[in-house]
Amino acid sequence: MKVLVTGAAGFIGYHVAKRLLERGDEVVGIDNVNDYYDPEIKEARLRLLDEASRKTNAGYHFIRGNLADKSVVDACFADHAFDRVIHLAAQAGVRYSLENPHAYVESNIIAYTNMLEACRNSAVAHLTYASTSSVYGANTDMPFSEHRPADHPLQFYAATKRANELMAHSYSQLFGLPTTGLRFFTVYGPWGRPDMALFLFTKNILAGEPIKLFNNGNHTRDFTYVDDIAEGVIRASDSPATGNAAWDSSRPDPATSSAPWRIFNIGNNNPVKLTAYVEALENALGRKAIVELLPLQPGDVPDTFADTSALEQAVGYRPTTTVTEGVGRFVEWYKAYFARA
Repeated sequence: MKVLVTGAAGFIGYHVAKRLLERGDEVVGIDNVNDYYDPEIKEARLRLLDEASRKTNAGYHFIRGNLADKSVVDACFADHAFDRVIHLAAQAGVRYSLENPHAYVESNIIAYTNMLEACRNSAVAHLTYASTSSVYGANTDMPFSEHRPADHPLQFYAATKRANELMAHSYSQLFGLPTTGLRFFTVYGPWGRPDMALFLFTKNILAGEPIKLFNNGNHTRDFTYVDDIAEGVIRASDSPATGNAAWDSSRPDPATSSAPWRIFNIGNNNPVKLTAYVEALENALGRKAIVELLPLQPGDVPDTFADTSALEQAVGYRPTTTVTEGVGRFVEWYKAYFARA
């Protein structure tokens, strides 16, 4: 198939694009390679995608451009006919949304609208896009289920991603565009974002500096290894959404519709306490962390726990990587990457 992967220079986008190339799909990647975090790690990911395409002889083309610019999106779709679109480009980060909400409007609303329009006008067979576990917000009924409402986000970032889900439904309903939204749960692993906890913890522990554990370290997170995420994304993309014939408008299921639209959790289905995550990191590094305990930050969710049974039933998604294994692989990558830098 020919697949468009937006955000191809990003953490998850890189892993998804690489896996598609390795199985022989033709991939077009697009990314603006902005400086939200160090662009060099993005450039390094792009170099690896070039290398992967040469090894597999799979077709690969990269476009450096901003999806909020409609002309960039229109040109991309004019030049290529896509069987699938996997939209992973977004402005990420909970903290940053408190400081710069306009960045989220540009990336998560305007750019997303451009993608919906392009997919509709090009009759794309399936759009799969990134949502987030953050949409559950003030909900405390766990494990989080897609079949219960998620209408109380605690950050503007989460609000924009919830908006994406609703915008997709309108396009699925009005134009028959099959769409699948995936609510990611705390993704980690090699080539991760430098602003995420595992990266920051590793850097500080190796430097002998304190690591900050908010909520006094009492967070639990459904940490999900990036290879498991990439596998789930591709499985979902390969299986286009269809309408739910049993959908009842008098008792509407929030995760499905009579339109070809659906929402899935994609996580590890196994929450881990933050202190246990740090312990796995300490063991992998062979060093103890200096810990600074701090109160809960504004907008933070104390706990996450994904019910992934719907995605497993639909596409056979079943994560296999333990936190001990995943953190160990991250540490191996981190040391190798910075030894070369």
